[in-house]
Amino acid sequence: MRHSKPSLHHPSSRSQISRFRLERWHRFWVYGISGLLLVTGAAWLVAHYFMHVAGEFGETINPIEPWTMKLHGAAAMAALFFIGSLLNSHIRRANKAQRNRYSGWTMLALLALLTISGYALYYLASESTRPAWSIGHWTLGLAFPIMLILHIYLGRLSYGVAT
Repeated sequence: MRHSKPSLHHPSSRSQISRFRLERWHRFWVYGISGLLLVTGAAWLVAHYFMHVAGEFGETINPIEPWTMKLHGAAAMAALFFIGSLLNSHIRRANKAQRNRYSGWTMLALLALLTISGYALYYLASESTRPAWSIGHWTLGLAFPIMLILHIYLGRLSYGVAT
């Protein structure tokens, strides 16, 4: 009898994996909003640091900076909604089953720090502390996609289906 590595398409492993794997619509929104956050945050970074515009009284902000910030803020609100939607359907069950806990809790901590630093940038930062908050926020933001990919990979690896 041949023993093969379980896959997402193999009936015996499918039920195990589907307990924790997000439904297709849920993945679409979580990954899509994560991508939008990455793109708008990176666009702001590039515009802010590398695309200065000469104005009448010297350098001024690039006109795309405010738009990237507005889109980023809107995507952040949607992200908070979908993170909340993961609490019961994904996080609680995976934690109870003790699956992928280290990367999962690291993801939650990273998301909490991004939320706190984003809030601080908008409501708490003064002109003197804004650069430090900003660097902290975008550093965490650039780490997020790496952590998300690692979390997905480790989750699949725990079932022997990582490719």
